[in-house]
Amino acid sequence: MAFILTGDIHGLLEIDKVEEYFQAFDEYTKEDFLIILGDVGVLWNEVDDKEVQRILNSLPVTTLWIDGNHENFDIINSYPVEKWNGGNVHFISDSIIHLMRGQVYTINGLKFFTFGGGNSIDKAGRYEGVSWWSDEMPSNYEYELGLESLEENDWKVDYVLTHTCPTFVAEQLVTYMYPGEEVLQKYFDNVAEELEYERWFFGHWHTDETIDNFTCVYNDIFEIE
Repeated sequence: MAFILTGDIHGLLEIDKVEEYFQAFDEYTKEDFLIILGDVGVLWNEVDDKEVQRILNSLPVTTLWIDGNHENFDIINSYPVEKWNGGNVHFISDSIIHLMRGQVYTINGLKFFTFGGGNSIDKAGRYEGVSWWSDEMPSNYEYELGLESLEENDWKVDYVLTHTCPTFVAEQLVTYMYPGEEVLQKYFDNVAEELEYERWFFGHWHTDETIDNFTCVYNDIFEIE
């Protein structure tokens, strides 16, 4: 079983990097997983959704995704919540599964803590309920749920999957910080200090870079054996 990670695909805009990767290999099956670290656009508008889902369903693997800030949360939240490998999910199809915030999943003996969400710095050019949604940022309930999930797992997981990252990582990654995201990044600061984990993967920042055991993924395809 393989786990293949990549960053934001923004619906049809950058989904070609995923298609091209799997066209080059034929050893994967639906028991392997593609993980997309937010800003996926699986659910955005009726026209693009169908094509994005068609492409992801056609891949030889099962797609797992966390939400970023550029998602249609009205549609996401219309899906029923179901249990999968120990955590809550939304099944978009049998091959496309939304990993929800503050969950721990155990897959093939590996534990993944997931926490999507982030802030859109371009809201001035968007329309609420049309091209951005306030649910892009986590609620207090989701923050508490994440801490409870980690407590239930004795603050030990193998991998952390988020869209944005802790403050101290962002400060090393770029010179421009995301305003309006301070509470979420500080939350991750506290999680990183307390949690025992092997590596933390995130997207959002549109770069491919590793800082200590934090890996920002955008265009790269990163495989966990």
